[in-house]
Amino acid sequence: MPTSLKLPLDILPIDPVVFLYPLRSVANIPLLARVELFAPTESPSPPAIMATAVSGEGLVIPLIDFSGFLHGDAAERQATARAILHGFQTAGFIYLKNHPIDEATLARAFAASAAFFAQADEAKLALGWTTPEANRGYSAPGREKVSQLTDVSAVSAVRQAAPDLKESFEIGREGVPGHPNQWPAESEGEGEGEGEGEGDAAAAAAVAGFRAEMLAFFARCKALHVEVMRAIGAGMGLADGFFDGFTDDGDNTLRLLHYPAVDPAVFRVRAGQVRAGEHSDYGSVTLLFQDARGGLQVRGPAGRFVDATPIPGTVVVNAGDLLARWSNDTIRSTVHRVVEPPGGGADGDVYPPRYSIAYFCNPNYKDYIEALPGTYASEAEKKYEGINSGEYLVQRLTATY
Repeated sequence: MPTSLKLPLDILPIDPVVFLYPLRSVANIPLLARVELFAPTESPSPPAIMATAVSGEGLVIPLIDFSGFLHGDAAERQATARAILHGFQTAGFIYLKNHPIDEATLARAFAASAAFFAQADEAKLALGWTTPEANRGYSAPGREKVSQLTDVSAVSAVRQAAPDLKESFEIGREGVPGHPNQWPAESEGEGEGEGEGEGDAAAAAAVAGFRAEMLAFFARCKALHVEVMRAIGAGMGLADGFFDGFTDDGDNTLRLLHYPAVDPAVFRVRAGQVRAGEHSDYGSVTLLFQDARGGLQVRGPAGRFVDATPIPGTVVVNAGDLLARWSNDTIRSTVHRVVEPPGGGADGDVYPPRYSIAYFCNPNYKDYIEALPGTYASEAEKKYEGINSGEYLVQRLTATY
């Protein structure tokens, strides 16, 4: 048996920056051998399972076939997990194709979203967003200003200078004491809504089935969230199902977004005007489903933004600030924004409305989050103190609204 074995860093199951934990399995290959790791002459190549969805300004966002993890053999699952982790470590964003949420389900969710936002303002405002602790309900255009700021007065100044051009509706998990979801009144068929005015009855009929559709979609997204976290765990060499106990409550938020039709001149009259300001997301990962309008941009390493063009049949997944913290910054939470659609607009044109659906995934609110195994060699290398998941998210939301 050899007494020494030299292995290049790029054969490890994860990116070299977080190699410590997987060394336990690598070192066990020859039980008595001394394993030496050396850096290859070039940076490790992305796993072969990746294609490229977005490339520019030093930013490469991969397109990954998720069926390899969901339905493949052990080797395919591990290769896909490595690809997903690599994407989060280098870009903070990935595109997944062949995920389990089919086009028909998405079409129904988008149709229900459009019907909700088509209601009269007074109907939507009656379901208004209330508190960061609840994080449920409707936010009118200009109420929210996403940014990287945490100081309340600074956020207020930015919001007044260039308010975001969007409205949104938040849905959380059902059954949370003191924080019920806010649902529009529905009418399904004749004979219901007795005593309502004709306009009220028509509005209720327009959103018939909304609650059932959204709860079903919430459940589908929760299942996808669990699988994405399992893939991240597998890529990092963590125990099978490591994250399952952090995701089982489903303390996530389904957000419907509507960017109303707008005159292109708005973006030129007001300096810095965007549809949604530059920001990173707060939780672990975000599942983003977008229509074909475009406008999402992701910031590259040099600080310049790159268009993240919609690709049919894919879901965009990005890592959030809490996952970056959890991973001891071995995973990136990348800043992004929504701007006017690519190509600009001619005089007299109006940009059509844009719709997207974001599912913000979080660890269970009761869970304590601290640096993951394998992301540090000693206590001194932990970059952050542990924190309660729910408390952290409330802090971030408080500065947003």
